[in-house]
Amino acid sequence: MALIALGVTGGIGAYKAIEIARGLQQAGHDVVAIMTASAHQFVGRVTFEAITQRRVITDQFEPGANADIEHIALASDMAALVVAPATANIIGKLALGIADDFLTSLYLATRAPVLVAPAMNTNMFDHEAVVQNLATLRARGVHIVGPGEGYLACGWIGKGRLAEPADVVAATDAIVRPGASLAGHRILVTAGPTYEDLDPVRYLGNRSSGRMGLAVAAEAVRRGAQVVLVLGPSALDPPRGAEVVRIRSAAEMHEAVMTRAPEMDAVVMAAAVADYTVSGGAQPQKLSKQADRDERPLSVTLTRTADILADLGKWRADRARPMLVGFAAETHDVVARATAKLARKRVDLVVANDVSRSDAGFEVETNAAVLIDADGATPLPLQPKTELAAAILDRVEARLREAVDGAEPS
Repeated sequence: MALIALGVTGGIGAYKAIEIARGLQQAGHDVVAIMTASAHQFVGRVTFEAITQRRVITDQFEPGANADIEHIALASDMAALVVAPATANIIGKLALGIADDFLTSLYLATRAPVLVAPAMNTNMFDHEAVVQNLATLRARGVHIVGPGEGYLACGWIGKGRLAEPADVVAATDAIVRPGASLAGHRILVTAGPTYEDLDPVRYLGNRSSGRMGLAVAAEAVRRGAQVVLVLGPSALDPPRGAEVVRIRSAAEMHEAVMTRAPEMDAVVMAAAVADYTVSGGAQPQKLSKQADRDERPLSVTLTRTADILADLGKWRADRARPMLVGFAAETHDVVARATAKLARKRVDLVVANDVSRSDAGFEVETNAAVLIDADGATPLPLQPKTELAAAILDRVEARLREAVDGAEPS
């Protein structure tokens, strides 16, 4: 059982913090709640005390022996600090190192992992100040569980609502679990297809379900990593505990990956990114068959999309971080083509598979692959994608350990 400090700040999502506290307890953890002055406007301390069976901490200078240094004692004892909901105000304070209450002082005093779950109005979440403050926290190793989309308390519909309590609990449990071999590391995973719109109704796409990338993301979360999942259109649910960035097109995925890559220790490009998009963009109106009464064929001009993996390799150059993992979905000459891709795109590992097989590749639960790096090719037998994900992350872990130990990467 680990002691979790749960910081509750002044947002309407504070009521969900009660469910988070209960979920952490059900996961086997002890919880102590810390409420800011504004949090009392949304939820009462008695509720948290009834659930946690602990006194709620509200005042940094509460009367009593050594009360003014209680944050130091808690900072030493707790296994993690979770701030949920995290308002724009508290995010700014944490990023700037302002310590004007118990919660902010505790953040500066602890060396335990910190997890922040933002919740605010859509425009506030997208404001440059908040974006930069979250980037600062990520760079320090703070785990971020991104907000969900839907109806907000202000009446808007958009991104900003507090993540589901189960997701916050899962992310917290992952970082405090003993044996979390990737704790402290940041990993970006791409998954799913990309869709290139032809008009408001039609698009060009591929058969990728996203299962392989989602399995990698889930395994990374299980090992305690801070995971950013850039997810294309997929009917499958993302793993709890990952920060999900949803995209549709190759261009959107390119932007999402390139802007976040500098903060990462590893990037695993498991998505099936479209190689071509419609020249000039999608038509504003549906293309009608009536416009082609003369039955002439419809011609569509395609343009190559940006090669995200190649751009990552070029940007990283000779630096060791982040580790780059690419996928090669081939139908013939699998090893030869993937080996050429390893050198051409300047990556560390290529996961190659034969997508012409009916039991591997797209839309199935199993996969067979060849792991190719500078040391050669390692074939892996047909197995569940979850097990292949574990084998891939074993390689990622090994490389990250080499970097920590100062060894030359293999």
